[in-house]
Amino acid sequence: DAFQAPQSAIWSCNASTFAWQHDQREPCLLVEGDVTVTAENAEPVRSGAGDFVEFRAGLRCTWQEHQAVKKHYCFG
Repeated sequence: DAFQAPQSAIWSCNASTFAWQHDQREPCLLVEGDVTVTAENAEPVRSGAGDFVEFRAGLRCTWQEHQAVKKHYCFG
């Protein structure tokens, strides 16, 4: 069997604040920006360009983008 890399995509958004639920596991690399993600009943986590983060399936959180964000991500 040939090796198959997961399909990835690029997502970007201007500075904003919004609630989000990650329906699938989502590893991502932030390539631009500055964001604080606060999961329900958890401490805020601030990340920026160059950070690799992984969101678990079912995670409910609030994204506060302090400046425009661009990320590479994939599901699964």
